[in-house]
Amino acid sequence: MSQSSSSFLERHQFLIYRLFSLAGLIPVGAFLVVHLLTNSSILAGDDGRTFQSRVDMIHSLGPLLIPIEWAFIFLPMLFHAAVGFVIIANGMPNVGSYAYVGNVRYTLQRATGMIAFAFIVWHVMQLHWLGQPFGGGRFDPHHAASSAAEALKPTVVAILYAIGVLSTVFHFANGLWTLGITWGLWTSPAAMRRANAVSVVVGIGLAAAGLGALGGMRSLDVVKAREAETWMEKQKQVLSVPGAAVTPVPIPSPAK
Repeated sequence: MSQSSSSFLERHQFLIYRLFSLAGLIPVGAFLVVHLLTNSSILAGDDGRTFQSRVDMIHSLGPLLIPIEWAFIFLPMLFHAAVGFVIIANGMPNVGSYAYVGNVRYTLQRATGMIAFAFIVWHVMQLHWLGQPFGGGRFDPHHAASSAAEALKPTVVAILYAIGVLSTVFHFANGLWTLGITWGLWTSPAAMRRANAVSVVVGIGLAAAGLGALGGMRSLDVVKAREAETWMEKQKQVLSVPGAAVTPVPIPSPAK
């Protein structure tokens, strides 16, 4: 086949695969790690105060938050997903020959990628403000824990979230192993075994953080969490006024 008749992906396969794998690690994978660890702060047992403080820190970016989200999360994620679907559609393996276990991992990597993409789209539509025109956008950054807990209360939603979280984590953790092969970081069987062990540890840790956050949200006392969030919001408003007299407000006691 001549170069002129080949597809764009085939002509630039080397560069696209490397950008594809790099985007899966940075910034998309890095965001996944931060996101799951931030969510797991709900397990602090303080009616969501720690989680609310993490959300406040993120939203302190103000107007910069939207362009940062698009530049470092949404656009790289869409690029990674688009290339991934092209690879799946064309059945083009990117790590050479596989043994049986490798074939299983290859198949699971692509299956979990499709599940993860569907889950992320649903997650964004359900909680992010982008979903508001479609009846979603249920996450309130001023009442972070309580609004997330209410959205996750239905059992079927929790089950789908568990599947989505586990699929996303596997796709990322297993992708670390394949990324090293794509970039030639580990080529010997011993190096691959060590990389595999690291991937397993990362996967187990992130899965625990994700499922722990899900369980923590569902077990949260929404009433007490909303009281704590309201108190924190009032304190922010008072402190935002220069020279304003601060009237002490009793902080709600954490749930026992």
